Amino acid sequence: MQLIYAAASPFARKVRVLAFETGLLARIELLDTAVLPTTLNERVNALNPLGKIPVLLSDGGEALYDSRVICEYLDTLHDGARLLPQDDTRWPVLRLAALADGLMDAALLARYEKAVRQAEQQSQAWLEGQLGKVQRALAELERQADRLQGPVDLAQIGVACALGYLDFRFADLDWRAAHPALSRFQQAFAQRPSMLASAPA
Repeated sequence: MQLIYAAASPFARKVRVLAFETGLLARIELLDTAVLPTTLNERVNALNPLGKIPVLLSDGGEALYDSRVICEYLDTLHDGARLLPQDDTRWPVLRLAALADGLMDAALLARYEKAVRQAEQQSQAWLEGQLGKVQRALAELERQADRLQGPVDLAQIGVACALGYLDFRFADLDWRAAHPALSRFQQAFAQRPSMLASAPA
């Protein structure tokens, strides 16, 4: 298998952490590429019409995207406990994983607004709208922080990668100050070998 990814992408990090946690990382060739909304990457576009990473090429040569699909696919390839449960606990895990993905989406859009668009093209209202989504997601994750306990699952991985992205790109938000339970979760989860190995530089 091959994973086309960018080291700074929290969505790609989520896939790499899940692959590490399930023992599948050694089966995946990692192909690092940087893809911005303004960058035309023909290989990525040929594999994913949306031009987004990560993209996983399965052993059969099929291109899988986005990170949610890739994670679910990888979770079927190992013999350990499923990180996306198949019983009634599946729905709370999926809901928290979706909230983490939404947080990452909003943070990435805010990042692109500041880092990619020319200053005269930037919209403060757009930026504030995306950061408002981030803040609301953090508040809800804090409220549900007790669900981020127990055996590792896809929700925990997604939340940890989302919070790690905030640390990496939005240190000035100081999200920990108002979210102590999330801060404790992140402090512990960030020490897992899978997180240390995938930390953006």
